[in-house]
Amino acid sequence: MLTSNQVWRRTYACFTASLLSALLPSLMKAAEPKLPAPLPLLAENTAPPPAAGALSPATAGAEAASAPAAGTPAAAPISTDPAAAAPVLPDLNGAAPQPIATTPSQNVTLNLINRLVQKGILTHGEASDLIKGAEQDAAFAKAQAQAVAETQAAVMAQGAMPPVQPDNDEVRVTYIPEAVKSQIREQLRNEVLTQARNERWASPNAIPEWTQRITMFGDVRTQYQGFSYPDGNNTTGVFPNFNLINTGAPFDVSGAIFSPQLNVDKHRDTYLMRMRLGFDIDLEDGFTAGIRFATGTTNTPVSTNQALGAAGPGGQGGNFSKYQLWLDRAFVKYDAAISPDTHVALFLGRFNNLFMTSSEIMWDEDVALDGAAFQIDQQWNPNFRSWLSGGVFTVFNTALNFPDNSPTKTSSYDKYLFAAQFGVEFKPVEKVEVKMGFAYYDWKNIEGRLSDPYVPLNNTDAGSTDNSRPLFAQKGNTYRAIRNITPTALNGFGTTNQFQYFGLATPFRQIAWSGRVNLNHWEPMQVSLLGEFVKNLAFNRAAINSVAVNNRTGGGSGNFAGGDTAWFMGVNVGKPYNTFKQYGDWNVGLSYRYVESDSVVDGFTDSNFGGGGTNMKGYTLSAAMALSKATAIRLSYMAAAQIAGPTLRSDVVMFDLTAKF
Repeated sequence: MLTSNQVWRRTYACFTASLLSALLPSLMKAAEPKLPAPLPLLAENTAPPPAAGALSPATAGAEAASAPAAGTPAAAPISTDPAAAAPVLPDLNGAAPQPIATTPSQNVTLNLINRLVQKGILTHGEASDLIKGAEQDAAFAKAQAQAVAETQAAVMAQGAMPPVQPDNDEVRVTYIPEAVKSQIREQLRNEVLTQARNERWASPNAIPEWTQRITMFGDVRTQYQGFSYPDGNNTTGVFPNFNLINTGAPFDVSGAIFSPQLNVDKHRDTYLMRMRLGFDIDLEDGFTAGIRFATGTTNTPVSTNQALGAAGPGGQGGNFSKYQLWLDRAFVKYDAAISPDTHVALFLGRFNNLFMTSSEIMWDEDVALDGAAFQIDQQWNPNFRSWLSGGVFTVFNTALNFPDNSPTKTSSYDKYLFAAQFGVEFKPVEKVEVKMGFAYYDWKNIEGRLSDPYVPLNNTDAGSTDNSRPLFAQKGNTYRAIRNITPTALNGFGTTNQFQYFGLATPFRQIAWSGRVNLNHWEPMQVSLLGEFVKNLAFNRAAINSVAVNNRTGGGSGNFAGGDTAWFMGVNVGKPYNTFKQYGDWNVGLSYRYVESDSVVDGFTDSNFGGGGTNMKGYTLSAAMALSKATAIRLSYMAAAQIAGPTLRSDVVMFDLTAKF
């Protein structure tokens, strides 16, 4: 194939040759004079020997055709040396110009040049230049004509080529039925629509852009819980339910009626359900938001379980009644990179617990924190990172109009948690991972305080420190009376109308260590060693002994027997339960805990072990397996015994099925 440049050059040459051929007759008529008779004026130059300055093959061929007959003397070749050329104007004093050759040629152009020399219009040198230029033009025209001929031949050959033979896989169909055509159209239509939906170009404005920045997640869990109590628990009959007392009307301790009591000896079967639905929202520029809704029989911080068929407030519930849905998470988060290896995150609202734990002896897995927090993460090298978390969290704020039934309002009694944790994660050797955190928790105003002296005339008369009582508790912490009721004739000098609330008997200021060692020598199976330790630095045994109303020896009449320390140790084999991803993933675990009465706040600790709360010790055995990448079953057995106070033992069996999406 010729390139476009070659075709253009050849076309231009053809045009030039055609133009010269058209002008040649006119030039001949204008230059040729009338002569008496044709005389041999100019003989055609014979082809020179093969030496420097030889003519081209095209010219040689043309002159061979017009060569003189044998015996004709050969004319001398025309010189191409400019020095040998005659001047432009003839010399008037010189001899008359002589023809280049005396023999006429069959080449009209040569004859014309010869006559111009005879008339003195051209010199011999100019005539030689014209002949040489004409020979070059003739050679170019011949080459151009040859190229055009070759191009035409190639086009004709291309048209004459046989048709392309089909591949073996091709099928030639001369007729397609309408049913097949319809099926092909439908298939193409579905493929195009599918591509349009995936690439969002069919209806670019059908879905708002912001919806593409929202990710939904959730889970559904069904669970069975069986509570069993061995014989020997209820020998004293003193297991007060402080949560029920503090969340209702104050209890008259001077009356003949038992205070609300915990069940410690009758077996219970409970069927539970949990549903959680959440949304992660990308607000762009480093901002994100999170929202999660969850079920729950009540708004307690440690459980999202909904007891099926359970009676609710006011006696409503059961009989297939509908269940409530609570706001479980709602926060805004900001992420920023201080450097490629340093990241900071800020939280505001209600969010997940930021502090690392190895168990639930201090924090139940369902607890969320309300307030403001930060977290700084530093990656020092591929095998070592550290983090620092901290924040201030609102535990309780006094109501604006407290107390409602009195014109005299009391000062605010607000409760806060100030907390910080420093942690490290590293690999001391190959296939061994170590993670641990050191935390400090300072609870402000969480303990109960004695009120100003006063005389409550009925159970609606509030005391000045009623807000110091916890509005949610499980069991285990040591409590004290918080109303300072003055004995007068109005209350039988302390024998009647002793309407009382109870607050925590000790402040809480804790240090905590949490650790985890993952052994990955048997991948994909993992062996994890877990440990946790918590100590309440604000614990004062003597001060508590003077005010405690529970956790005493001798059925409540002896000395205070509680403590300030909690610890946990355990081992898990398999994959961690919250990382199950496919059918067959499994996990078994064994652990032991020892949680003294006032080591942690009982309202935020594990809600399952021993029925929830502190002042318990015992072990837990569990096993779990994934039924698919989204569903798993788990079986747990917990055996617990109370540490201080009356005998209380319990066995809890749980079986649950969880599906995540």
